[in-house]
Amino acid sequence: MSRYALLLAPSANRVYADQAGRLSQVELAAFGPALSAPLDDIGTSLLGGVEYLTFAADLTARDVALLSNLSAAYALFGLPGDGSLRPVTMEPLARYDSDLITIPKYAGKTNEQFTKLLLNLTLLAGATAGRMLDGTVTVCDPLCGRGTTLNQALMYGYDAVGVEIDAKDVEAYAAFLKAYLKRKRLKHTAELVPVRRAGKRAARRLDVTLAPSKEDHKAGAVQKVTVLQADTTRLDGLLKAPCADVLVADLPYGVAHGSYDDEGNLNRRPLDLLERAVPQWVGLLRPGGAIGLSWNLKVARRDLAEDILLANGLEVVRHGDLSHRVDQGIERDVVVARKPG
Repeated sequence: MSRYALLLAPSANRVYADQAGRLSQVELAAFGPALSAPLDDIGTSLLGGVEYLTFAADLTARDVALLSNLSAAYALFGLPGDGSLRPVTMEPLARYDSDLITIPKYAGKTNEQFTKLLLNLTLLAGATAGRMLDGTVTVCDPLCGRGTTLNQALMYGYDAVGVEIDAKDVEAYAAFLKAYLKRKRLKHTAELVPVRRAGKRAARRLDVTLAPSKEDHKAGAVQKVTVLQADTTRLDGLLKAPCADVLVADLPYGVAHGSYDDEGNLNRRPLDLLERAVPQWVGLLRPGGAIGLSWNLKVARRDLAEDILLANGLEVVRHGDLSHRVDQGIERDVVVARKPG
């Protein structure tokens, strides 16, 4: 069994960067079942005064391609045992330039590395684990904001479905994506249209088709993005279910952000949102699909969040400790659950 050292990417968010090594160990272990052979001796080591994530494995080319998508992966090296580092060529899923993820800057944006970690854990927990590299996945974010998760799905070559109640966020995402695709000279179509239910306007829908090259577009190898400006707890008749392989959401933290209750009042309790929304979300998932959620532990206990998922017929997938500090008022955690297949 060979030994490897993974250099972690720097992060502009110092608080997150300080915890990336610990979180990456849990994420790496989650990749294990999808690899051709088990991982062993996962830990961290100082090499030349720099911290690396180290592990033992017998990696195939496909295994390297999978691990290239670890959320904090920067460079991979083999450790031949003579004190040297042997570079291993990484092949991450990167259908578009990274500025699709990094350009948008706005208050409340979820850290890009964490978004990728949450998506990875969810993909690996469900029936999509074996299809992570082939692009035949649809990702849904039912609280999509301005589209960080949707853009990460596009980077992976997947289709994306989003739901967002705030019209300004939907308009901002539409404007950004259109401008990005035009600037990159990528063949696409984009349309923001009203959606009716029972003869009345119930939502607006952004429909985008795109491809990374003219050749792909001509061949019909396009990706699709659909974003509904709608209440995520009232989706009946607005999305054809089941429509997603994985569902990923960063819940309102109960500090600067909240959700709206049935009377239209701002509610900062994420568990109330979960109780109303999870039955809708489970219906969107295909059999064997998985849900990955993050939230603020300071306003919602983990066991109560798990209880809601279990009550809706989901099986909680156990990982190591993924809780981590975001700022003084936010201690974020992750829960992943699988729909029976």
